[in-house]
Amino acid sequence: MTTCLTTKEIAVDTQVKPAEQPRLPGDLAMWFFILMELTVFAIFFIGFAVAERLNPQLFTSGRESLHVWVGLVCTLALVISSYFVALAVVRVRENNNPAAKKLLLMALLFACVYLAVKLWEYRQLIGLGYDLSTNTFYTLYFFTTAFHFMHVLLGMIILGYMAVKTGKNVYSRQNCQGFEAGGAYWHMVDLVWILLFFLVYVVH
Repeated sequence: MTTCLTTKEIAVDTQVKPAEQPRLPGDLAMWFFILMELTVFAIFFIGFAVAERLNPQLFTSGRESLHVWVGLVCTLALVISSYFVALAVVRVRENNNPAAKKLLLMALLFACVYLAVKLWEYRQLIGLGYDLSTNTFYTLYFFTTAFHFMHVLLGMIILGYMAVKTGKNVYSRQNCQGFEAGGAYWHMVDLVWILLFFLVYVVH
């Protein structure tokens, strides 16, 4: 009998499991939305580059009024936040909602660091007399970074909503498309800021 059971166990262990079909993480609608957002930001980036090409001295002096460390801290904050979101997606796929919630809260904490530092920079620049009407550089700087800032706020609302739902143990490996979609949006916000950082603060 022992031999029979062992054979059965071996048969179960060696049974070929059906391979999971590859799929796009999240919802297709969210990917279309992300594609549209990236297109809009790409237009801003092209406009910024063309304007700089036409007014190189103006953009050089404009960058000198910015603090590179502000851009660097914002970049690190969003990259770390995005890393925690990626870990949260992994935990949800492992059916571990409590761990995913903690990771989302960490992601929100680092997003708050971005908000605080960026608001400090806006306050400093406005205090020095710079605003949208100062010149082309500041018009594009305030408009583009503020547009991205609003995307960060929207992303934080989405992450907060996801954190609440993980607290209710809503997600699972079989039901995580909404969670993945929210994570993909946050990665888009992170990616756009990295490009903004190099375009606005670094590249000459």
